[in-house]
Amino acid sequence: MVPPPPPLPSPTPFQDLNLFPIAKLEPKPEPVDGCPSQLEPLGPTEPLPFSLPPPDASPEEAALLLDYFRRSHLFAADDDRSRSIVPAPVAPACSSAIVAAKKRKARSAEMVRVSSIGPRDRLYFRGLVRRTRITYDSLRALLLLRDEDRGGTFLREEAFVAAWGRRTRPDLRAAALMTDRDLWLNRDRRIIGSIPGISVGDVFFFRMELCVVGLHGQVQAGIDYVPASRSASGEPVATSIIVSGGYEDDDDKGVVLIYTGHGGRSQNMQRHCVNQKLEGGNLALERSMNYGIEIRVIRGIKFDWSPSGRVYVYDGLYKIVDCWMDVGKSGFTVYKYKFLRMEGQEEMGSEILKLADKLKANPLSVRPVGCLSLDISRGRENLPVSIFNDIDDDRDPMMFEYLTRPILPPEAFQGKVKADDWNGCDCTLNCSAGCYCAKKNGGDFAYNRDGILLRGKSLIYECGTLCRCPPTCPNRVSQKGVSHRLEVFRSKETGWGVRSLDLIRAGTFICEFSGIAITKEQAEVLSRNNECLVNPGQFPRRWTEWGDISDISPDYRLVDSPSMPDLNFSIDVSRARNVACYLSHSSCPNVFVQFVLFDHNVSYPHVMIFAMENIPPLRELSVDYGIGDEIVERLTL
Repeated sequence: MVPPPPPLPSPTPFQDLNLFPIAKLEPKPEPVDGCPSQLEPLGPTEPLPFSLPPPDASPEEAALLLDYFRRSHLFAADDDRSRSIVPAPVAPACSSAIVAAKKRKARSAEMVRVSSIGPRDRLYFRGLVRRTRITYDSLRALLLLRDEDRGGTFLREEAFVAAWGRRTRPDLRAAALMTDRDLWLNRDRRIIGSIPGISVGDVFFFRMELCVVGLHGQVQAGIDYVPASRSASGEPVATSIIVSGGYEDDDDKGVVLIYTGHGGRSQNMQRHCVNQKLEGGNLALERSMNYGIEIRVIRGIKFDWSPSGRVYVYDGLYKIVDCWMDVGKSGFTVYKYKFLRMEGQEEMGSEILKLADKLKANPLSVRPVGCLSLDISRGRENLPVSIFNDIDDDRDPMMFEYLTRPILPPEAFQGKVKADDWNGCDCTLNCSAGCYCAKKNGGDFAYNRDGILLRGKSLIYECGTLCRCPPTCPNRVSQKGVSHRLEVFRSKETGWGVRSLDLIRAGTFICEFSGIAITKEQAEVLSRNNECLVNPGQFPRRWTEWGDISDISPDYRLVDSPSMPDLNFSIDVSRARNVACYLSHSSCPNVFVQFVLFDHNVSYPHVMIFAMENIPPLRELSVDYGIGDEIVERLTL
């Protein structure tokens, strides 16, 4: 039994977050363009326990509906249902540990702003967000497999299916399960401005994930805001918007954005069919403009290979500098808001996506200076690995022989079963549950149909040379080599580093540590000569974090299955290496090491690199070496 992963480091004992509530808003300014603003307080600060009647209801209808809602609420709160005219059916007891039957907590209306946080707290909140996203993505992937009857040992209970059904989208079910467990972030306060742990340029594949991390709290609406009925001042306040090209009157120039208000369209239509009103989110944007409140902007971009068909990119903070009523292209009244991006922020993620596409198409026209090589692998990798340095004259990566696979000593193949003894699966088509290789992996396959790693393990067996399954088998992933356009680049902060020109999805294989594998005795001799060595046994067990859903299911266990002996070899990268040797070190990395075996004995597994989070293009890749920073510098400088 492997011990559970260590808890996230606690933030500093002193209060360094500088969370302070938004000051009470000043008296209301006059409405814009002569339109009534309807800014009077609509009710108490706490949410009503029942629904309000529609605004177009007559006084008699409103009184009748309010009395009905009140009686319904009283009945729902009464534990004794025997007095009802028709007794309510009692829900069957649910035995599944993954289903939590408790009332969901409403979002808080308390507004705070994070002015600044220290380096230690930044690492803490980044780790917290990453762990939450891993839980969401892993749970969503397992639910998808559950629908395909490949859900492994954690999601096969019929009580779960009875509670949620088979047709509900896995991304929605995963979010619902997490909110039942109070795992959504920032529900206890509404943060104005930047969210701790979320960086400009972060990418999300599902809109529900924005809700889970607290970046945007609306499942469908493009404007997230605190309603007037829950605001301390009695006025609505906007916190974030999503720009996805759904309105014909939007004009997105990046730094300057003309955003069309909410409403006025029929379902599944981009054109307006009725006039918009200055209410709800539209009114909240107008109020936020008058008080100078910054707004988070997320852009939804169509993406062919995204599982949702889109990616959502956080582009930073904007302020509304103007708003007006206009006649839209369809001839109906719309409200328009001019957003201006605040200065001093990192480059927009949506612009980086465009830049990366241009670099892949014609790199020399985009960056005519600094490119040392378009492909350091000289065609050995599936995709070119470029080198870029516009900082100094260092050309060190050009001096090494490039290896796509490590060179192993003869003892790595000793004990390997001969082909005529047969030690592989007998699958003639793609492998299926119950085959020999699935059993070697503990009964479940390591990857989904898209090649995404489902769960980290001490060792993963991929189908190898002794297996009869074809190259298209979904259990052949990392052995196929690099599948992203990688670049070795010179950095002022980390020396030489690695980044991708492609968007890398969490759980995806990236590359392998390659060099000359040497024994422990040989490593001891070379280390005295200050040679560059990578010790696979020193990498922290970050694989335990990937796929961890212990916060959802108490049945989840970390087990050493299959088991792996202690690693007593090192990889010498002094003379021959590959792109992985330039990965920078971080105690809060975005990639991790996973050991994989498919072609030799267990004493020399492949040291594979997988993505721990969604990594945007041109963001540096970092791994936790588990060793001192001064040793890492010898690899990267």
